[in-house]
Amino acid sequence: MLNINNNSNAIKKKILVRLAQLQLEGRLTDREVNAIPKEIIPKDAKPFSCCIYHDRELIKMRTLARLGFSIEKYDEDKEISDYAEEALERDKPTWPMLTVLHEACNACVKQDYMVTNACQGCFARPCMMNCPKKAINIVHHAHIDAAKCIHCGLCAQNCPYHAIIKITVPCEAACPVGAISKGADGHEVIDYHKCIFCGNCMRECPFGAMMDKSQLVDVIKHIMQKKRRVTALYAPAIASQFKIQPAQFETALLSAGFDIVLEVALGADICAEKEAGEFEERMARGDKVMTTSCCSAYVRAVRKHVPELIPCVSETRSPMHYTAELAKKNDPDCITVFIGPCLAKRREGMDDECVDYVLTVEEIDAFFSAKNIELSKLVPAEKHKNVPTQSARNFAKTGGVAQAVKVRLKHPEILKADIIDGLNKAGMEKLKFYGQINVGNIQPEPEHGNLVEVMACPGGCIAGPSAITNVKAATVLLERYVKEGLEDKTENQKNTDG
Repeated sequence: MLNINNNSNAIKKKILVRLAQLQLEGRLTDREVNAIPKEIIPKDAKPFSCCIYHDRELIKMRTLARLGFSIEKYDEDKEISDYAEEALERDKPTWPMLTVLHEACNACVKQDYMVTNACQGCFARPCMMNCPKKAINIVHHAHIDAAKCIHCGLCAQNCPYHAIIKITVPCEAACPVGAISKGADGHEVIDYHKCIFCGNCMRECPFGAMMDKSQLVDVIKHIMQKKRRVTALYAPAIASQFKIQPAQFETALLSAGFDIVLEVALGADICAEKEAGEFEERMARGDKVMTTSCCSAYVRAVRKHVPELIPCVSETRSPMHYTAELAKKNDPDCITVFIGPCLAKRREGMDDECVDYVLTVEEIDAFFSAKNIELSKLVPAEKHKNVPTQSARNFAKTGGVAQAVKVRLKHPEILKADIIDGLNKAGMEKLKFYGQINVGNIQPEPEHGNLVEVMACPGGCIAGPSAITNVKAATVLLERYVKEGLEDKTENQKNTDG
């Protein structure tokens, strides 16, 4: 997995911060915005590509994605300021949410194995001896015959010097559903009929060619217009991304101009209650398995790639939906803005009647920087009357959803959870396995689960594609946030208290 501390992410933040600064100053459509490429790549900069002029052109195109545009429709005769004007006139986000910067794409070679100069041409020759297709010959050092190679990897596994390496196409390798492939020109193309919007390609591309189309300009526009109240809905995973108290984060959102702030963990409480009730009903009628439904990348994966499992997916809506619904009930005219580290939520938000916009952690972090908000110095916001439970706040971590459902069951002992931690190719195979159980082609064994929790991102939402904190640190921060929630009571404890 590509480390989140990388130059591509750093450049992304610089662009977002500068755009937000200009917009807050009322100068987004001024010609000054056209200078962003030169600001980021000054004349004395060491070029990333062939020259600084090519780098600047790439920065210009990256800036358009941060304004919410598809690079595929790029018009080189238009200035950034022209696009900025169009962005401010936009009523809602445009499809698709991803865009590919072909000019930045490295057109990586297809997956292959390569012998490096670490090869010693040893006497044992385990690479050659263990190759099932006799694709390796030794002349001073090992050589692989690409025409014979079947990419099994046995040569790399057997080399005592680790001299044979596997070369991958990072975005293709990261996609669990085969939605990314090379076009006629060798550059990557996304098949949106297959795409589940997990964001793996965006996170793993070392050239930053896979980009999401930002909605930050749209949100700032509504905040500045003050025509309608803007409500921030922050996901439990947010508490794991900033090294401050959650109440300080709420203060930051209010300082940034949001009128109301709601925890999405409130919606997680509703979601867990509904899923627990649904699970009991399904088990009572003899269903073999039920799966969770809060991860929209997973739900889309089932709908598109594992139709046998569709009947098993919980009919309960996501915590984001229930929280946005609460906001709309309180103020039907408000603008709802979900904030989290997830790309799939942006896709879900486009289909949700209660969600207007979705911001990533990267975008809200850039917004805070543009507003010069020093998070650590903020006074924590007052505690709300309605505090979510600990289990609801723990939705953001792998295993948290299943546990939240379990504590709400009248008979928790009936639940046997199976956790799919990360929707990679192996995870997809496991989903297909449960799909076959559902249609009766495979009989479930005692060790198989009857509640399958699926997290598209390994570690859970705290490790989403737009996360700005590594998973280990995020886990510690989330635990602190969880402990501040209401203590959960089982159904039996509730009855005893009553």
